[in-house]
Amino acid sequence: MTTPLIRVTALTKSFDGKPVVNNVSFFVPAGSVTVIIGPSGSGKTTILRSLNALEIPEAGIVSVGDFEIDFGTKPGIKAIHALRARSGMVFQGNNLFGNLTVLANVTEGPIRAQKRNRTEVEAEATALLGLVGLSDKLTAYPHELSGGQHQRVGIARALALKPEFLLFDEPTSALDPELVGEVLAVMRDLARQGWTMVVVTHEMRFARQVADQVIFIDNGQIVEQGKPEEILVKPNQPRTKEFLARILGDF
Repeated sequence: MTTPLIRVTALTKSFDGKPVVNNVSFFVPAGSVTVIIGPSGSGKTTILRSLNALEIPEAGIVSVGDFEIDFGTKPGIKAIHALRARSGMVFQGNNLFGNLTVLANVTEGPIRAQKRNRTEVEAEATALLGLVGLSDKLTAYPHELSGGQHQRVGIARALALKPEFLLFDEPTSALDPELVGEVLAVMRDLARQGWTMVVVTHEMRFARQVADQVIFIDNGQIVEQGKPEEILVKPNQPRTKEFLARILGDF
């Protein structure tokens, strides 16, 4: 079996005393794609954001390779930053800096946060923007881009930080339908290149084609998980069947 890159153990998070993630455990093999699905408010985005401590759980352990953070021990900012440094995050809306060019948006993090050499970073960023199909937009500003192009800049920006894994929080949910395909195509390319990815999405076709495992979350707990051909085609749990029937139609 492929060695897990990410291990999540007994993750628990509440808001205003109400549990939104309740004792969740799973692992993500290196070089694999894990897709997390579930209804709105089920806790899936909270789980994703806990993987880089954008949300701080009350309890649970997240391990990345040989690094481990135990949220139950109230870890300090140094440990939190060490976890965040291992991932690149792509959000629903990537809030690019409007006063910076596309190239500058991608290089900002590596130059300022990681203190890397500008010439080296700009060369890498140029290559990454080529990878996501935006070689002709290096000097463009965010207001000149489509929503799909915004998201592809966001992907390049995440890759520029040289993370160990990538997190995607419903990256196509705010896009017009005709723009969704261009973002998913880039994500498929990344999967083929062997990137470890954890994706929260409602794009079931993408999940079925690209995911190595699918995790269905409801009420803050894992209801069912397995290969996409199992979870999305022949789920075992009634709640999974009910959720998918509403999205995909009757089984």
